[in-house]
Amino acid sequence: MFSHIMLGADDTAASKKFYDATLGALGIAPGNVDDKGRVFYMTPTGVLALTQPINGEPASCANGGTIGFAAKSPAEADAWHAAGVANGGTACEDPPGIREGAIGKLYLAYLRDPSGNKLCALHRLG
Repeated sequence: MFSHIMLGADDTAASKKFYDATLGALGIAPGNVDDKGRVFYMTPTGVLALTQPINGEPASCANGGTIGFAAKSPAEADAWHAAGVANGGTACEDPPGIREGAIGKLYLAYLRDPSGNKLCALHRLG
């Protein structure tokens, strides 16, 4: 459904450190930096990019927005969460764990990245 997600980051080096660690916990290779200082994480299912805003204004996070990353297991979601907290992220929402709702039983872990973007690692439980 999505081709890519691009997030604004005032400090792309701090954001790269955070995403290299958290996405690494999900088995994704470290990001590549282009000649404009943008960072790209390329996978067969999509691209995540980090950039300083082109308009020169400060980066800002979406209020109410969340970017979800697929985790293969609750343990992988926990590793993602721990890597994020250890690399400049901030825990948010409830602690990692099982949530049940209209779309079934899920294992969720939430973080905010160094720029304040809300992220989630999600594993669908059977």
